[in-house]
Amino acid sequence: MRCSINIPNFGDFADPRKVAEAAHLAEEAGWDGVFVWDELIGYNRDLVGEFAATNILLTAAALATSRIRLGTAVTPVPRRRPRQLAREIATLDRLSGGRIILGVGLGDPIGNEYGRFGEPTDPRQLAVMLDEGLEAITRLWTGEPVTFHGRYVTVEDVVMVPKPVQQPRVPIWIGGHWPNKPPARRAARWDGAILTAGAWEEPPQPAVVADMLAYIRSNRDRDEPFDLVVGGSSSTDPDRAHDLLAPLAAAGATWWDERFPFDKLGRYDALRERIEYGPPAA
Repeated sequence: MRCSINIPNFGDFADPRKVAEAAHLAEEAGWDGVFVWDELIGYNRDLVGEFAATNILLTAAALATSRIRLGTAVTPVPRRRPRQLAREIATLDRLSGGRIILGVGLGDPIGNEYGRFGEPTDPRQLAVMLDEGLEAITRLWTGEPVTFHGRYVTVEDVVMVPKPVQQPRVPIWIGGHWPNKPPARRAARWDGAILTAGAWEEPPQPAVVADMLAYIRSNRDRDEPFDLVVGGSSSTDPDRAHDLLAPLAAAGATWWDERFPFDKLGRYDALRERIEYGPPAA
């Protein structure tokens, strides 16, 4: 099982230098990945929280590292222009030497992230925009001429180069909330799932992970590698960490995503201390 650090794009981590430092420390301490939130204003109703553009944070992380995977957890595709997102992620993948993972979803909270900017807030419409956006993005990554006519996304005879380093594409992981079935069905069509199940910092039960994976497999039409990401807060005690992760790995999880309680989110010092202990072992 691979292990990643999950950090928000706000608070101390609105500073790209802090994200670069955290990513460098994670690589040195033996972690396998760093995944960064992609929010505009989040749940902050007064709109004065300090946030940063996620792909710029990942640029800083890419320049500070050489081995670990870097990605978004998750990018709300419906509030992005797919053509621009395709270009940004391809550029990041080339900059990092092929280490980017694109985590995608609708994004929360819809009322703040979309509604306050006059964007659609119907989840069903946003789901169609997500699916069309992914179709356009992945076609553009081929470097071949693309024509695509969707309900919300149009591409008319466009060639976008250079391509990402990773082929046939940058891995796409689908986010959402289990046991909601539409995100799991969407994940089955792509390369991985990063679905939350229960409280943010509490790991899911192995039986829940097994059910999730079984449902995804039942909706998957090809036998290719698939990543299932689970997360929560783990102990720095090796035995306790093993007792937590081993059953999750046995249930089919391929990544452990280290997440911090809400009272520590956005605090660099709290994250640094956990990073330096190193990743838990299954």
